Amino acid sequence: MNNSIEFYFDFVSPYTYLAHKRITEIEKIEKIKFIYKPILLGGLHNLGKITPAAFIEAKKKFTIRDCQMVADKLNIKFKFNDNFPINSLSLMRGVLVIEKNKVKKYIEKFFEAYWELNLDLSVKEIVSEILEKLDISSEDFFNKINDQKIKDLLKKLTQDAFDKEIFGAPSFVVNKKIFWGQDRLDYALNEYKNSI
Repeated sequence: MNNSIEFYFDFVSPYTYLAHKRITEIEKIEKIKFIYKPILLGGLHNLGKITPAAFIEAKKKFTIRDCQMVADKLNIKFKFNDNFPINSLSLMRGVLVIEKNKVKKYIEKFFEAYWELNLDLSVKEIVSEILEKLDISSEDFFNKINDQKIKDLLKKLTQDAFDKEIFGAPSFVVNKKIFWGQDRLDYALNEYKNSI
């Protein structure tokens, strides 16, 4: 029996932010457990030899317009970040080093910082400010994310996703079936509900 939906995410993906906002609302009204699985999207693209939309001008323009259209339809606060794309490596390693009871708030605040508040999360001082508001020591944070074990762990999680034939974010996995894209969340939910 299936009792959860795996959610593969990276802060740098606007569609993943939109999916995250939907998940937050779903969890308020339904007893569905989403397991957030951090990956490095850039690393995943490299493994799959995929050129991201951010580096194809026509696709980037479309993505900006499309994300705003989806956000408007779903009534989600959204601002396409002026500093897109950034290297999300530090932020994604961060998911792995902070206390478990702070992970959910960490994910929420950094998604909001990038896709609502238009903050440049490639600036260490901005990241440090957010961490301090979350009562997370920025000194400890930056020390821990540079530990080789954490570097290796994020690589492994990304490789594991690739080995499962996941090629982008957001991706949902239910009953070993992959659903890719924020617009496939409803299909993942149907698979989940049909299996319990």
